Parts: sequence; C-alpha cells; structure tokens
Amino acid sequence: MNAGTRVARRDHPSRDSPLLRERRVLVLAPTDRDADLTQSVLTRAGIACECFSDLDSLCAALDSGAGAVLFPEEAVEQGRSSRFARFLAAQPPWSDLPLLVMARPGTVSTEVAEAIDLLGNVTVLERPMRVAALVTAVRSALRARQRQYQIRDHLVEREQVERLLRQSVEEMQVLLETLPIGVLIAHDPECRRITGNRRASELLRASTGDNLSKSGATPLHFRTCRDGVEIPADELPLQRAARGERVYDEVIDQVFDDGSVINTLVSALPLYDVAGRPRGAVGAIMDMTELKRGELALRDADRRKDEFLAILAHELRNPLAPIRNSLHLLQLTSQRDPTARRVGEMMEHQVNLMVRLVDDLLEVSRITRGAISLRRESVEVAAAVRRAVEASHMLIEASGHRLIVDVPEAPLVVDADPVRLDQIIANLLNNAAKYTDPGGEIRLAVREDEGELVISVRDTGVGIEAEKLTKVFDLFLQVEPQGQRAQGGLGIGLTLVKRLTELHGGKVAAYSAGRGRGSEFVVRLPLGVAAPRPSASPAAAATTGLRDGCRVLVVDDNRDAADSLAMLLGQLGADARVENSGPDALAAMPVYRPSLVLLDIGMPGMSGHEVGQRIRQRHEFDGVRIVALTGWGQAEDRQRSQKAGFDQHLTKPVALADLQALLATLETPVESRAPTPG
Repeated sequence: MNAGTRVARRDHPSRDSPLLRERRVLVLAPTDRDADLTQSVLTRAGIACECFSDLDSLCAALDSGAGAVLFPEEAVEQGRSSRFARFLAAQPPWSDLPLLVMARPGTVSTEVAEAIDLLGNVTVLERPMRVAALVTAVRSALRARQRQYQIRDHLVEREQVERLLRQSVEEMQVLLETLPIGVLIAHDPECRRITGNRRASELLRASTGDNLSKSGATPLHFRTCRDGVEIPADELPLQRAARGERVYDEVIDQVFDDGSVINTLVSALPLYDVAGRPRGAVGAIMDMTELKRGELALRDADRRKDEFLAILAHELRNPLAPIRNSLHLLQLTSQRDPTARRVGEMMEHQVNLMVRLVDDLLEVSRITRGAISLRRESVEVAAAVRRAVEASHMLIEASGHRLIVDVPEAPLVVDADPVRLDQIIANLLNNAAKYTDPGGEIRLAVREDEGELVISVRDTGVGIEAEKLTKVFDLFLQVEPQGQRAQGGLGIGLTLVKRLTELHGGKVAAYSAGRGRGSEFVVRLPLGVAAPRPSASPAAAATTGLRDGCRVLVVDDNRDAADSLAMLLGQLGADARVENSGPDALAAMPVYRPSLVLLDIGMPGMSGHEVGQRIRQRHEFDGVRIVALTGWGQAEDRQRSQKAGFDQHLTKPVALADLQALLATLETPVESRAPTPG
C-alpha cells in the first residue's frame, strides 16, 4: 500500500473480495487527524472504509469498486479537472457513484457549486455535523449504490440470457436450414403470413422468404389437393393448427401450375401466446413422392407375383390332371395286381406332393396379402388330429418313423376353421417327418392348459441351433444343419403354421436343445365352449347312389385331361362325352342333354365362363349342374365362376373322392341344391 493510503477495516472473510470492495467507502482525508476521526466513526458504525491522503490514490482504488466517496469541499475544484472527474464521466449507464462532500459552514462558492453539478450524484454535508447524521448519510449512499449494483447484475444476467437466446436462435435457424424436411411457420392466427425453411421453399418451388400462405391475398403457383380435390384454405393443416387443432401425418398432394405433382406428408401444431391462445402454427412437410412410387412399384410387383403364382399353378395343374386321372383308372382296374397297386400308390403320393406344393404357394400368397378368411365353427380337436395324421401318414411311413399320438379322452373343442386347423397340425407333422432321420420318433400331444388348447409336435430329428429358432417361421427359409441340403419343399409350411395360428388368435413357438437333439413346436389356441357341429360327408348328403348311365359332359381343350377324365367317369358308372371347345360344347348340349357339365375355364376362343353363362340363359338346361374344373383356383376365380352361374368350382387335378362325392349329388333334385364354393 502506498504512503497516501490509510486503511480502516472490520473482520470479513476476505478483505480483497469483490463484495467487500463494492461496499466500502473511500475517504479523502488530507490530514491524519481527519483520517483517524473518520475511520473511528465509520468503523464503530460497521462501515468498511479506506482513507487516502490525495485524490490520485483514491482514484486508483476506484477502479476495483466502491460504495461511495467522502471528501472535503476543498477537493471539489481539484476533482473537477482531475482523473477523478474522468472516472465519473466514464461510468457505465447503470452506475452513478454517490459522492458525499463535507462543506464549510455558510454558502457554497459559485465555483464549488458548478463543480458539484458537473460531478453528478453529490450530497453536501455541512460541517460540523453530528456523527449520527454522517453515518445515516453514508448508509443512504451505500444503499443507493447497492441498488445500482443490483441493476448491474440484472443487466449482466439479461445480457447473458440474450446472448444464449441469440445463440439458440442461430442454432435453430441453422438446424431449420439443414433439416431434410420442410418446416412451415404461420406467424399469425389467420395464417396470412407463412414462411418456410430452405427445404420447404425447395419443395414448393418458392424463394426463401416468400409468403407461402393460401390465406394471403397473393395467389400461389400450386394447388393443395386431397384425392384430386383442392382443399379450401381454412381446412389446410396449418390453418387448422392455428385454431388449436393438432394435425398429424396427413397425405396431401401439391399440384403445380405446370401439371407436376408431389406427394407430401404434413403435420402441424399450434403456437400459443402467454395467455394460452393460439397465435400461429408450425408445420412439417415431407416429400413422399419417391416413397409412394416405391410403394406403388412394390404393390405392382406383388400383384405380378400373385399373377405369376396363379399362372404357374394353372400350368402345373393342367398336366397333373390327366396324370391323376390315369392313376385313378389304374387303381380301379388293377386291384388284383400288387405290383401295379404299389406303383400306383407311389405315383399318387408324388402327384399329391406336387398338388400340395402348388396349393401351399397360393395359400401363403393369400395369407400374406390378408386375402384369406376363416370359416370358423366348433371343432373337436381329436377329429382334427385324426384327419391331420391321415394326411401325413404316407410321408411318416415312407421314412419309417414311429408316430405316438396322445389325445385326452375328454373332448376338447375350439372355435376354428376345421380345414385350417387340420393344415396346422399336418404341416407340423410333415415338418417333423422331413427333418428326422429314418426310423425316428414323432410325438403328437394335445392337452389343455389354463383355458388354452396346446398342441405339441416333438421329434428326434436334426434339431435347431439356438440363434435360428426365431427364423424357422420365415417365408422360404429352410434351416439346415451345416453341410446338409434341403429336405424338400419350398420352406413355407411353418410360415403357414404361424400365419394360420395367428389368424385364430393363437401363437406358436419352436424349441430345441441344439443340433442333433430334436425339436418341438408348440401351438396354443383359445379353447371354445360350444359343442362341435356334426358335418355329414358328401356321400352321406346324397339321397341315393349314382343312376346308371348318368350323362356327364366333359369340356376341356386339354385332350389328355378330358379323355382321361371321361375314362375315369366311365369306370365310376357315368356316361361321359368329351368336347374340346366352347362352341362344340354348346352344340352338344341339346343333343346329349347331360345332367352334369365339367367345364374348363381357360379355353381359347370361348372361355368356360362364357359357355356357362350361355347354358344358364337357356331354360331347357335349368336342371343341369355346371361345375368348373380348372387350374385357376384363387378366391377371385371362384367368385367369377359363381357369378357366371356355376354350381361348384373344383381345381385340377381333382381327387377321386371329390369326384365320387360330386357324382353322388346328381341324384339330389336340382331345386334342393345350393351353389357351393368347392
């Protein structure tokens, strides 16, 4: 400390702390006596102070902060032109340092008065004065100074907030400009002014800063439409959001004056003022044009896939028809020849596999598209198990497996589609048979568990690795042990099991201890409460057997299929006639007068649908039963046949049992027969 400085202080955590410096009083005391007296008075009052013998030393201390300055009248004129005056003039806007001037008794001179006016916040204290008056004046000055410091702190804090706000605004602007989606902002509740970020301007082919409002006075170069109809301005997403509505994911087309269109996805939310009233809105707009094109392309590819599968099924079924017909003929005519019977059984097994593959291909396509509906009824589980075992027994026996079936004696009933339930169980049995080495064991168990039907198929087969357990139900996937080839099939059997189970409100899971340790598939379905409805077999539904010489007209452009079917019908006791075109069939009708027409659909020239419609138009043939026998077996194919007047729709190659059941219905009066889907 220099020689011009005298310090009086009280105990404080830190004499150099900013808080202490800002609360101190700087005293200009030319004499030691003045300094000692002032220090004594202020210290007893609890006021920190520092005394200086000259103005320059006091000015040096001002730079580090002060609560007030106390100095005698004699120093006023000196301070007017000194460093002290320059300090006061350079104060920031919030600062007005209190100055306490100790004046001599009497009137203040003109020069001193002018100097006091120039110095600013001056309080004149006339000497001599009471100690209490001096302390009160000093404390008042310090309180005024503290309020100035509070204003300073508030200004500093506000400046920091404003700086952070400016940074946030800048960051938000950068974010908006770099976002890959468009952002629109309505700046008023009426949405008369709407601006967008760079991406929004690009999407709507506008310049940055353009008013994009449909509610404004200036017409825009595009129309906003939904399903080809322009949306009124007050019904647009931003306008609705500005009224307080929250709008999410609306698909809207932007149609430009040049005829081009972009598909957009728009969402909008309201902006609120301090009173909670909507003051505008903010919206997001995303270009969905490429996504929509991709979606349309996928739909088109899916449609083409379905068409391809339908054509493939048709083309595969056509050659299978004469093969199966010929096999049925061999079975009917070679009952006594064991070799011929055995060969016929093997060939029929292979034909059945081909038919099953074709049916599964179409089935999984329909299920994937959600184009399948369940025909639910109360089904006794034991009966479904028997039918599934019968459908799978040839594959199981061919591999020499041992099948153990465990079904409880108490009847269990489920609300299910009986055909689909049979398919679920049979597919699990077939899967176990294919993936179990010859001579293995397959166990089919049925039980009730807490209101659910549990069907379990366990085998001693190749097993499944843990990481592949969740993949076994994927379409076209065959999980094979390392180094082994596929076991046949297309890898869709388990996919069908999963999809059909889920359609019934159930679930299926796969379990395995690992490679070579077998596997187990468990299906869980809700149990029903109703008793099963009795279902009569087709043969039992017929009133009598086939009449001798019952006439059947076979119409098919595939000569092998038509001729082999006619031969098979002859073996079953029918009088069959073959025609290979639609016009020939119509010409034969009044001459041959059949009871049943088995009609192919996809014939050249005149289709089977047209032939069927023409037959139905002639009342003389009202009693004739018309059945489609075709390679086209999709649901829409059956619907077209029904609309064309067909009584039934069968797919090639027709099974012998189905053919026998169909012939058995011919004795039933036509008036009592209702069209069936086949």
